Order: sequence, then structure tokens, then C-alpha cells
Amino acid sequence: MTKDRLPGSVIAVLALLTAVAPLATDMYLPAFPSMADEFGTSASAVQLTLTAFMIGLAVGQLVIGPLSDRFGRRPLLLGGTLICAVSSAACAVAPTIETLTAVRFVTGFTGAAGIVLSRAVISDRAEGVDAAKAFSLMMLIGGVAPIVAPLLGGTLVGHIGWRGVFWVVTALAAIMFVGVAVKVAESLPAENRSAGGFSALKQDAGYVLGNRRFVGYTVSFALAFGVMFAYISASPFVLQNLLGLSTLTYSIAFACNALGLVAVSALNARLVGTVGPEKLLRVGIVVISVASTLLVVDSIAGVSLWPVLVLLWIAVSGLGLVMANATTLALAEVRQAAGTGSAVLGALQFGLAALVSPIVGLGGEGTAVPMASTMFACEMLSAAALALVSRRRLGATSGAH
Repeated sequence: MTKDRLPGSVIAVLALLTAVAPLATDMYLPAFPSMADEFGTSASAVQLTLTAFMIGLAVGQLVIGPLSDRFGRRPLLLGGTLICAVSSAACAVAPTIETLTAVRFVTGFTGAAGIVLSRAVISDRAEGVDAAKAFSLMMLIGGVAPIVAPLLGGTLVGHIGWRGVFWVVTALAAIMFVGVAVKVAESLPAENRSAGGFSALKQDAGYVLGNRRFVGYTVSFALAFGVMFAYISASPFVLQNLLGLSTLTYSIAFACNALGLVAVSALNARLVGTVGPEKLLRVGIVVISVASTLLVVDSIAGVSLWPVLVLLWIAVSGLGLVMANATTLALAEVRQAAGTGSAVLGALQFGLAALVSPIVGLGGEGTAVPMASTMFACEMLSAAALALVSRRRLGATSGAH
């Protein structure tokens, strides 16, 4: 079936929906040290609020994605974004770190609708190179969030505090709801939806998980995201407490890395039609592997500011060649159950992120080794998963001759 090209306005709304994660994390990252002081708790306890959010994103996608294959995308998008806005407001008035952690799980669970279903909508409406370009453009537009969020958060924390930051997140979530209501039509016709109850969901899950190429691309994607999240969760303490950056300077450094990710995503959108998503994915994996390896060497030898900043920029920017292409290749393998496929991809992505956050925190705040070594381990495993997929494709091609 020939699919219509997605309008730019729809891609913009879908990009904003995927921005729920960076908006709900990056804006309050600069406030981590002050939050620990206010609640009288440890860095690990504050990082747990981030872990709870990521667990919510993972679980929410596993629930919402398959349900959308049966009930359609739009109703779940509307409900999820509305509750996400309400729970963000609850974060702003949380009286204890335990309450904040619990509510952050709810925010993640409902915010998962925007992430999992934006991918499903693109898979419903585009395929091949068109899908790769749409995912790249979505990342490009959505990349404005991690650029603006830390700068805005670093500025606002000093004026309205971390609670005020969550009120800003609430307003942004409300804008997402309006965008869905106005611009995002149902992309999955009733005749293409799954029928039946639990047995149909189980069948879709078996179809998705039984596709080894889908699993390989998904694992590579999720582990590459683990590289980013090791950086996200540990960098406030490494760059501020260890290397002496101020809150504002840290926010600028964070934004520069996000700008690199946006620039490479734009380059990917221009190249994917001629080079192809798989070749670009391999280049991205190699770039991140080199940067993470050198980061480990630097952190062991004695961490220094400029090498760390440069290597982090290269590693984060390299993800612009990984995220959109791995997503395109994975979902192309399971087009008949795009919601379930997107759910598995997203759940593994944020489930691994939830594991990474406390791991980098366990090493303490006085060293960059936990951050660097976790980034390295995730990237090596990501490269291994992609190598297995490529080897399987080579074997299948040889067997066909």
C-alpha cells in the first residue's frame, strides 16, 4: 500500500510528544545538588526519581503500545498526555523525595503514550527511506528540547526553584495535549487493528519477539541509548562537583552536546536516501565506540575538563546516526504490529536507562570512572548486537545463492 507523506506540522507535534523524556529530565538535572540539600538526602536518592520516571516510561510503553494496535492511536495519545500534565503538577508540590519518586513513575507511565505512539504513527503512515527521514526530522525537531531544557532549567532553578521547573513541565505537557487534539488524526484504520483480547496481544508479542532481526536492531538501539543515559544521569555530578562547572555553565555544555545531536540528525536525514540507514547506523556505532573508549582512558588516567567535554560531545552527537536508523530498521521488520514493536523497542530503551542511572551513582560523586565505564560497556554491547544482525543477514544472503 502506498502511504501519504506525513505533513511537517504532524511531524512537529510527534516530535514534541517524544520530547516528554528530555523535557521531564533535562530541565531539572541542574537542580540535582540543590534537591539533595532540600530533602536532606543523597545523590543516589535524587537519581532514583529519574530511575522511577524511566521505569514508568518502559512499563507504560509495554502497556500502551499493544493496546493501541487494538483500540487505535489517538484515544490513548489524548488520555496519556492529559494525565501526564496532571502528574507533572503533582511533582511540583511533592512534599518528600519518596512522594516525588512515586509521582515521577506516573508521569513516565502516561508520558510513554507520546513516545511509543509517535513512532507507531510514523510506521503507520510511512515506510523505507521516507520513514527514516521522518524519524530523523522528528529527532531534529525534538532535539530542540534537550538544547533548550537544560539552559532553561539552569536559569529557572535560580529564580523559581526546582518546583517551579515542574510547573513549566506541566504547561508544556498541556501544550502536547492540545497539539494531539488539533493535529494528530487516527493513523490506524479499524480494519487494520488487532481483534480479540489477551490472546491477540500475546500473538502480536510472539510475532514481534520472534523476529530476530527486529530484536537485534532493538537491542543495539537500546544499549546505545544506555550510553546517553549514563552521561545524562552522571554528568551533573561529574561536571559540576568534580570538574567545577557552575549550574549555568553545565547547562551550556549540556546544550552544546544536544546541539551536536541535532546537527548530526539533520545530516542523517540528508544522507539516508543515498547511503542507507544500515550503513549510517554502523558509522554511528563506530564513532561512539571510539569516543567512549577514549573517555575511559582519560577518566582512569586522571579526568580533565576539556578532553571530557570533547569526548562527550562526540559520543552524544554520534547518536544522531544511531537512533533514527535503528528505529527505522527495527520497525520495518514488524510493520504488521507497529504498536507492539514500538512498545518493545521503547520499553527496552528506557528499562535499560533505569538500570544505568543507579549503576553510575553507586561509584560515588568523586570520580568519572563509573560514567565512562558504563558508557563503554553499553556501547560495546550495542556494537555486538548490530554485528550479530549483520552476520545473520550475510548468512541468509549466502544461503540464498
